Amino acid sequence: MVSDRKTPEVVVQLGEAKVSAAENGAMSGPLVGTKQHERTGSVVRRKSDVPHLVLRLLCMLTSVTAISFMITAREASIISIYGFQLPVYSKWSFAHSFEYLVGVSAAVAAHSLLQLLISALRLRRNSPVIPSRKHAWLIFAGDQAFAYAMMSAGSAASGVTNLNRTGIRHTALPNFCKPLHSFCDHVAISIAFTFFSCILLAMSAVQDVMWLSNN
Repeated sequence: MVSDRKTPEVVVQLGEAKVSAAENGAMSGPLVGTKQHERTGSVVRRKSDVPHLVLRLLCMLTSVTAISFMITAREASIISIYGFQLPVYSKWSFAHSFEYLVGVSAAVAAHSLLQLLISALRLRRNSPVIPSRKHAWLIFAGDQAFAYAMMSAGSAASGVTNLNRTGIRHTALPNFCKPLHSFCDHVAISIAFTFFSCILLAMSAVQDVMWLSNN
């Protein structure tokens, strides 16, 4: 009789234990682990995607700065040749290399802005900035092409600027940057930011290669 009275209590306790174990298993099972893994992966992906956005933003800013200093490079002054005082006027559009620099910088600024907007939109939707290998190869090709274009534009503009600063040997043509120092300073700053944009594009291309090697 004693064992019969305790049997229902034991059954009830075992039933409660099974329910508790089932609830704990449901809370710590594969579903919870998957959600935690997804959240962790999302955080890691966001941290790895932020440098892409920063490089795009910096590249756009440096390109716009290069354009701004170049298109404001203009100055009028007086220069002395063989004792004659001659008025001179210099403007960035008088040199094809300066026009080339402005055109390439504008293209790079537009490319960087487009990539920045696309990347920011993907990041806001919690999607990867680089969704596929095909997209990564496309971005890599664009970054590399624009980096070479910026390098060539900066090099061409540097040659003209160096000629203005040193003059031409064995002729009466003097150093034009002495009377036109403001013009030459604007051009020099523009060229410096052009090369800086080239470096940023090269860094972005390296990031693309790293993504391709890891995926």
